[in-house]
Formats: sequence, C-alpha cells, structure tokens
Amino acid sequence: MSSACVVTTTVDSEEAAESLAKGIVEARLGACVQIVPIRSVYRWEGEVRVDAEWQCVVKTSAIRADELVEHIKAHHTYDVPEVVVTPVAGGNDDYLAWVSEETS
Repeated sequence: MSSACVVTTTVDSEEAAESLAKGIVEARLGACVQIVPIRSVYRWEGEVRVDAEWQCVVKTSAIRADELVEHIKAHHTYDVPEVVVTPVAGGNDDYLAWVSEETS
C-alpha cells in the first residue's frame, strides 16, 4: 500500500478549477491537479439538475489529505462541495515518490 491518495472535487467553472488547482499546488497540498470537464446529474434542494462542472483530481500524500480537504472547503464556492479521498493501493514507485516529495 502506498502513502499516496487521490482527492476529487468539482467546481462550476474552468476559471474556478484553475484557481483552486494553483492554490493547492502552490501550498504543496497536492503534487498535481488534473482538470477534466464533466457533466453532472444530481439532486439538490429537491430538484434534479444537470450542470457542466470541472472535476479536479488531486494527487497528494496521505498525510496531507486532511489539510487538503480543509483547504478545498475553505476555497470552494459550493455550499456542500464534493470532496472524496481515495487511497492509492500502488502504482509507479517513481511517480509516487515524486508526489511525496512535492507535498512535503
């Protein structure tokens, strides 16, 4: 088992995604953030909605995950932002070492 994890969130604009991503990397809370345009279907306040969103996929060290979650919540525009932490079971050891270095 590696000491890395992936943290995922979504935002409502490309600009918001880039701003959040830059803040995360500058604060060394994530080594890399990939921004992916998506379409989300969800229920909010009793209504089914379909919206364009941008998914931010952050690669980070498990020891930085809680701080990253708090950072996302503090810099997010949604009332209840999606923030999901997924442990990394394995992968390219060189890449995972880089993630660890960039988030220490």
